[in-house]
Amino acid sequence: MKKLLTLAVALAATLSASAQLYYTDSANKDMLRHNSREGRQRVEMVLPQVRGFNIYKADLHNHTIFSDGSVTPEFRIQEAWHDGLDVIAVTEHVEYRPYEGKMMNFLTGYVPKNVKPANSNVIRSEATDAGILSDLNYPVKLYQNAAKAYGITVIPGAEITREPTVIGHYNALFTKDNNTIYAKDPMQSIRNAKAQGAIVMQNHPGWRRTSLDMMEFEEKVYAENLIDGIEIVNGGEFYPRAITRALKNKFFMSSNTDIHGSTSEDYVIGGNGRRNMTFIFAQENTLEALREAMEAKRTLAYSHGTLAGEQSLLVDLFKASIATKVIQTASSGAKTVLLTNNSSIKYTLRFGNANPVILEPFTSIRATSGKDGKLAVKVENMWCGEDAHPVVEWQF
Repeated sequence: MKKLLTLAVALAATLSASAQLYYTDSANKDMLRHNSREGRQRVEMVLPQVRGFNIYKADLHNHTIFSDGSVTPEFRIQEAWHDGLDVIAVTEHVEYRPYEGKMMNFLTGYVPKNVKPANSNVIRSEATDAGILSDLNYPVKLYQNAAKAYGITVIPGAEITREPTVIGHYNALFTKDNNTIYAKDPMQSIRNAKAQGAIVMQNHPGWRRTSLDMMEFEEKVYAENLIDGIEIVNGGEFYPRAITRALKNKFFMSSNTDIHGSTSEDYVIGGNGRRNMTFIFAQENTLEALREAMEAKRTLAYSHGTLAGEQSLLVDLFKASIATKVIQTASSGAKTVLLTNNSSIKYTLRFGNANPVILEPFTSIRATSGKDGKLAVKVENMWCGEDAHPVVEWQF
C-alpha cells in the first residue's frame, strides 16, 4: 500500500510538472500554449557614457535580397534589434544584384519579355553606360518602415562594388539618392556619392588580396580625399595594418558583419557573444548626431571581444567601464585595488610581466600598485596600432 501511494504521488507530480509546461490561451479555452515558446528577446550590451557621449552600437555593412543577401530588409531590422543594435546602414551593392534576375523571373507576367537586368554583375563583367534600371532607394524605404517599430536608426546608403583586387568596395553612407551614384567609371561613382553629401567608407581592404599594400586605385581616391572611413574588421577578417592607415589619413574606424544570411549562422549571440559592431560616440541616436560623431572620428571597431581605434578613445572607454577602490594599504605604501568591470565588454589585462588576466563583464579582480601608488595595466584586447595596445595608468 505504501509503495502504491508513493507511486501515485510521483505520478501526480510528473503530471503536474507536465501541465506547468502549458498555459490556457487567453482567447481560446480549448487551446494550450507551451511556456517555452516565447518571442526572442533583445540581447542588451551595457556600455558607459564616455566624454559625455552615449555609445550607439551600429552595423554599417550588411545585405539583403535586394543585392546578394538571402533575407529581407524586414528580417534584417528584427535581427538587428534582437542582437542589441541601435543603428543599421543600408548598404546594398550598386553593381552586384544577383537576386534581381530571380525576382524578374518570378514576376514574369509583369516584366516585358527580353528585359534583362542592367549592370547587375560588374564584378565579373565590364560596366556599361546602360545605367541601372532598378530603384536603389526602395530598400532604404523598406528598412526605414520596418525600423519604426523597433526604434532603430537607419542610415541610408549603398555599396559601390567593383573588382576587389584592383578597385575594391566602398560604402556610401548618408546618401540622398542611390539612383544617382552609378557611373561606368568607379572613381566617378565615388565622386557622385560625395557630391550628394555622402560619407564614404572603404570596405574589407584586404579581401581577396595578398597584403594591405596600397593599390593604384586606392592611392587615387585617397589623393582626392574621397575616403572618410575604413573597416578594421569585416566579418571574421581583422586588419591591424588598417589601424595605422586610418590614423595616418584621419579615417573613422569600423567593424561590421557584412552579413548576407542570418547572424545566427556566424555569431553566438548572448552571454559574451556578440556580432561585429561599430561603436559610435554621439550625443543622441539621430542621423545628424551619428554623422557628426563619424566625421569627428569618435568610433571604435568591436569584434569577438576585440576593440580597435584611436588610443585616447580606447583608454577613456576602459576607464569609464572600470570602477576602482583601494581596499588595503601596506606599510610600504603599495595599495591593493579592487577593479570592477561595470560593462558588457570582457577585458584582457596584463600587469607588468605577469600572465594576462581576464576581467569578465560585471566582475571584479584585485591588483597591487607600486609603492608610489601607481598602477599600470596593458589592455591587450584593445588595439591602437598594428601591434600596439594601450596602457592605462591610475595614481592612488
